[in-house]
Amino acid sequence: MGDGGRDPDTGAGGGPVRPHRPLRIVVADDNPVVRAGLVALLHGRHDIEVAAQAADGRAAYEAAVRHRPDVILLDVRMPDVDGLTALPHLARLAPVMMLTYSRESEIVREALRLGAGGYLVHGEFTADELAAAVRGMREGRAAFTTTATNALLAHVRGQPDPEPAISAESLSQLQPVVAQSSTGQRGLSMRNREDFRLSSREVEVMELIAAGMNNQHIAATCFISEKTVKNHINRIFAKLGTTTRSEAIARWLGVARHA
Repeated sequence: MGDGGRDPDTGAGGGPVRPHRPLRIVVADDNPVVRAGLVALLHGRHDIEVAAQAADGRAAYEAAVRHRPDVILLDVRMPDVDGLTALPHLARLAPVMMLTYSRESEIVREALRLGAGGYLVHGEFTADELAAAVRGMREGRAAFTTTATNALLAHVRGQPDPEPAISAESLSQLQPVVAQSSTGQRGLSMRNREDFRLSSREVEVMELIAAGMNNQHIAATCFISEKTVKNHINRIFAKLGTTTRSEAIARWLGVARHA
């Protein structure tokens, strides 16, 4: 039967249909120009609302308690209380995405350890890509720009932090791009791949495990599901003859010998 001419904005029970609540954001950055730029990038999207802005970690925490956002965008370096200091407290209130100019591998790793669900470096994303990353955060998907991913890979290989990209790279290119390594390091990776008979994807996943990424971060970086990550890890463990991440890392880096 037809709907009897029911108002399209009326629900089955006769009440009004309520649209989904916009995704609420807190933006924390000590630079007012950067804050205004981020707000401008997200402005006008029907499903995203900037609930509050903050100039340091303390103000960000107070805003998060007051507004209960869905996602927090957090800078690293801020006066008074910096982003890394505030991060573990903020992460208990909402998913936190680091959005910063800081690209050092130590800072990227520390941010992930303290609870960040993503790490974006300014200049490596468009407005649409930022909006997509923010939406993904609410749904539990992590996001990294290429510089952040490469910083992690460089750290585990003992290389200096990679130089900033000459041109901006987009979030659509998040799949890790392996930086040029030294002859010895490249030889080690090749020997590992041959000795353990890992596929190219398994090598990629193993390097991200060694970089300290959890399954969620690996899935986001490689654009695969967490279930697929687990399948790769199970095969990697079987080929390396290990049962834990720490054992696999030790064997991959040559600290422990294959039995």
